[in-house]
Amino acid sequence: MAVFAYRGRNANGDLEQGTLEGEDSVAIADQLGRKGITPTEIKPSSKVSAAAASGASLWQRLNEKKIDIVELMLFSRQMYTLLKAGVPIMRALAGLQESSQNPALATVLQSLRESLDSGRELSAAMRLHPRVFSAFYVSMVQVGEMTGRLDETFMSLYGHLEFEKDMKERISSALRYPMFVMIAMALAIVVVNIFVIPAFAKVFAGFQTELPLMTRILMGFSSFMVNYWVLLLALLVGTVVGFRKYINTVQGRYQWDRYKLQLPIAGKIIFKSTLARFARSLALAFKSGIPILQGLSVVALVVDNAYMRKQIEQMRDGVERGESILRTASTSKIFNPTVLQMIAVGEETGDMDGLMFEVAGMYEREVEYEVKTLAQQIEPIMIVALGILVLILALGIFLPMWDLGKAAMHK
Repeated sequence: MAVFAYRGRNANGDLEQGTLEGEDSVAIADQLGRKGITPTEIKPSSKVSAAAASGASLWQRLNEKKIDIVELMLFSRQMYTLLKAGVPIMRALAGLQESSQNPALATVLQSLRESLDSGRELSAAMRLHPRVFSAFYVSMVQVGEMTGRLDETFMSLYGHLEFEKDMKERISSALRYPMFVMIAMALAIVVVNIFVIPAFAKVFAGFQTELPLMTRILMGFSSFMVNYWVLLLALLVGTVVGFRKYINTVQGRYQWDRYKLQLPIAGKIIFKSTLARFARSLALAFKSGIPILQGLSVVALVVDNAYMRKQIEQMRDGVERGESILRTASTSKIFNPTVLQMIAVGEETGDMDGLMFEVAGMYEREVEYEVKTLAQQIEPIMIVALGILVLILALGIFLPMWDLGKAAMHK
């Protein structure tokens, strides 16, 4: 990020000046506006950003241990405990840096201390590390600074991160079994076509008779795999690489994320868990006092689905035009009537955070039920697929033997 020097007037009309880091002058103006400062001048500074000044070598960055969600949870919980006990924030960060077992986290904490020492706020210092602190995390910290409840904010963030971790683990657990079965079936097909069917083909070649259609299809496919396995492997690798490049584009990611929600069985789990994350994040934003437009903007970044993110951004645009949350939620067509009714009640009573927590809890319970019954839903499909595979192999391999046995009996 670049460094900009600014001059402006605060709410009392006093002149304030300093430096901030941001993508451009518009981002700097937004930061100043959130601080209650009306900028009169913003221009690039010759100073080097803290991220560049404290940057490690490329080799160190490649080999350093990453900061995972568990460490971020622990950091949030420890910050809550220290701030609740009245420990100054600089001393709290210094203590956490000394006790950290992860050099990458220690480096980030050192950078936060240097930024605070130079006059930046904690949220502005965290914004320099987008790979560690998400936009939602930074926005929550900023609200905690503005309201003077930074300790409570860190506790809320700890609960939010714990929920995020639980959702990811549930989805991974839900998809692990079907993926394992599909991989096992694919390997079985490869082994049968490369090793089993060619052995039987040598036996069938001595029959001197026309083989059944199913046997000829199996033998032809097996021969193709044996002779052109390099081509098939190249096609497989090309398909995987092409698919990954496609989903890395904006349109490709949107279409793939939309298709994932329509997958049988797994789509329901992904859809409901995404809505649970959205509802809980929005409830937490409302409870912390984040304005609704800013709340919808940062929550859209929390949702790890491009299609759902687009719907939330359309909700934000509708609210910005003056429409109610209920109307924009109805237009998005991602909420069922029960949730829409709860949103309506929340708008009428002013208890949107409480109602959104209820919505999140409802979807979490549904996800938990779907995960528990996943094996029961998949077993019939897997049994039918395995049955069809075994039937094809049996008809292709044993029909010629059956015909040969009948011919021998007639002799």
